[in-house]
Amino acid sequence: MSRNLKVRDLTLRDGQQSLFATRMKQESIDKLLPMYKDAGFYAMEVWGGAVPDSVMRYLGEDPWVRLKTISDAMGGVSKLTALSRGRNLFGYVPYPTSVLEGFYREAIKNGLNVMRIFDALNDLDNVKESIKLINDMGGIADGAVCYTVDPKEEPKKQSFLSKLFGKKPAEPEKIFTDEYFVEKAKGMEAYGAKIITLKDMAGLVNPLRAASLITKLKAAVKVPVDFHTHCTPGYGLASVVMAMLHGVDIVDTNIWYFGGGTAAPAIELVYLFAKRLDINVEVNMEAVGKIRKALKEERKQLADFDLHKNDFPIDFDPLTDKLPAEIDALFDKAVVAAKADDEEALLDACHAIEKYFNFPKPNELVKEAEVPGGMYSNMVAQLKTLKSEDLLDDSMRLIPKVRRDAGLVPLVTPTSQIVGSQAVSLAIDRKKGNPDYSNASNQFIALIKGEYGHTPVAITPEFREQITGSPVEHPYDVASYKQPDNPVLADLGGCKLAENEQEYLLLQLLPSVANGFLKKRREAEHAAAAPAVEPEEEAAPQEPITGPCECAPMGGRIIEVAVKAGDKVKKGQLLVIYEAMKMENELEANRDCTVKRVFVKVGDVVGTDAPLVEFEE
Repeated sequence: MSRNLKVRDLTLRDGQQSLFATRMKQESIDKLLPMYKDAGFYAMEVWGGAVPDSVMRYLGEDPWVRLKTISDAMGGVSKLTALSRGRNLFGYVPYPTSVLEGFYREAIKNGLNVMRIFDALNDLDNVKESIKLINDMGGIADGAVCYTVDPKEEPKKQSFLSKLFGKKPAEPEKIFTDEYFVEKAKGMEAYGAKIITLKDMAGLVNPLRAASLITKLKAAVKVPVDFHTHCTPGYGLASVVMAMLHGVDIVDTNIWYFGGGTAAPAIELVYLFAKRLDINVEVNMEAVGKIRKALKEERKQLADFDLHKNDFPIDFDPLTDKLPAEIDALFDKAVVAAKADDEEALLDACHAIEKYFNFPKPNELVKEAEVPGGMYSNMVAQLKTLKSEDLLDDSMRLIPKVRRDAGLVPLVTPTSQIVGSQAVSLAIDRKKGNPDYSNASNQFIALIKGEYGHTPVAITPEFREQITGSPVEHPYDVASYKQPDNPVLADLGGCKLAENEQEYLLLQLLPSVANGFLKKRREAEHAAAAPAVEPEEEAAPQEPITGPCECAPMGGRIIEVAVKAGDKVKKGQLLVIYEAMKMENELEANRDCTVKRVFVKVGDVVGTDAPLVEFEE
């Protein structure tokens, strides 16, 4: 007897985030929604992750409008899901309960059904309150366990005597065992999670591990089990096949042109495998075909952000197109291999299938560095913005080192962004001949302090002292949280920056980007209501720099200026805070001096080595 399989479509959130740096506009999504309504997915992931940040930062759109518009169009046909970071929500600091409560209330009011809740450290203390709040407000709490792997141990040199007497070096301790993940899942279920997701953001769950973990999770918890993975290092499709074979309840997929590569597997390939496994995929595949055709054109529009523009999948409809005999046979070969636990044969068959359809081949660099697809695509986009693309390989190779130094954290937002940007900083440090960690972001410092929670492996006191100035762990105290300012904008008619609860929540969650977004919104409203004014005269040319100057170590956006012309500052005093690669960085005076000129203001975007502050001779 066949069994049913539910599908969570990721195309409109994780798919575009992993492949196209979250650049889909609302107008593009609106065109797809009637077809999605016909498709009848169990769930659609449409919000969370990088969406709230990116739609404000790059598209000038309101994240709340995006959620409400999708909800109104879908009319409850599919559950709408989002991704949140537990105590961190969409931001980079732990928030007090009042902020969590306000955010979840507004999200559910605007149409959200399922909140997938995870913690980047797998610290259950950081998710229990979110699970309770979502359930209490009528939502469905989906507890996500973040998958990661033990570090690669470099071979240790043996002494002459050890070699002589055949003494083997001690085996490194295994941290991320099956039992580790099962216990995290059971803990989330005990807190009230109604779904358990094995969240494999880096695509590192190989097929045999998928078989083992899905089997053990199904035996350990009573709620449905979802498998979320990516294809970046080459395991994704084969591991989903193995998860299906071992009883997974829900799988996460994307639609054809938004699948594969750094994203999750394509539903069309999953559908073909399901037919061979006598599994009924609960989706209207004819409607999926209509979405697929529309997404082909949308992907062309996103070409500037396409990580795999040379790996454009060939046209294919699993309902009507007949496969060549040799390709059809590969699907059968893969199923036989999966049932026999022959991982090598399963992977070979799946890679050959993906090659035929022109999906990207496994990324060995990503596989070696053990990073998620979204992290990789964001690093590429951000290094391009910094005009430092030549540092990508060096940055990727430094990720395992930074991760180990930081307590072996799983790489998922925000730790993926924190570790990734710190690896870029290390690459820049080394290129300039500076010591490692010469420039540590505020978020990296907070992670090492202990403000994000307990890391899987304890951070050494020596490293904590190097980064934070103290060897002692300092957990974050939510009582110290300060509400962001909501200033009255006198030059814009006396309106407030945030005019309602939703806008103020954006300020709380993403203060830097929301500040600029809301300011532009208020300016546009004021301009629409005000009479036209004469243009200002051109400013006089700026005099040349003659004094010592503090410059930007990396390009970024200015979010705070702490000094002005004429100020006498001491060595170590804060000058400027700038945001680079979504991380906050503090620039301090390197000596006692007097400020002559400040070249930047809040909101300015500067390049690497741009002058920020000039001092008197």
